Amino acid sequence: MRRFIGWTTLVLLFDQISKFFIQQKMKLNESLPIIKGVFHITYIENPRTAFGLFKYQIIFFIIAVLVSIFLVIFIYKKIVPKDSYLFIPLVLISGGAIGNFIDRLRMGGMVIDFLDFRIWPIFNFADTAIVCGMLILLIHFLFHSKEEDKEEDKEEDKELV
Repeated sequence: MRRFIGWTTLVLLFDQISKFFIQQKMKLNESLPIIKGVFHITYIENPRTAFGLFKYQIIFFIIAVLVSIFLVIFIYKKIVPKDSYLFIPLVLISGGAIGNFIDRLRMGGMVIDFLDFRIWPIFNFADTAIVCGMLILLIHFLFHSKEEDKEEDKEEDKELV
């Protein structure tokens, strides 16, 4: 569990330090083109979740993060000892969820967003960690679990013969 907490803390620190840096070095709504028209660093304070949903729903965010962390801890304790592939996505989801949660508590329900690809809503590293963690989990459960089931079935067939 220490290893899990340590890696989650690293994800959280990366997110919080990046947001602190943006907040200290830029003015609200300022945008710096990195690749003009493609990728900008744009500092906004966002009261919504992904895709502009749930504006200023602090109670919703608190409940969602607490439920997420509870589920992650449950999955970590029950499944990770048997399936170590879940370690990284759970770390990413935890670190990202806690990072955005800290922002919402600190900033009255808002998060600092700054990664602006111009064709997508502006987001931050916590959002990236959460989405990447969820994608890894999805891919794992769709493909890896099926492969394990097939291998177990083959082993059972061998035992029957």
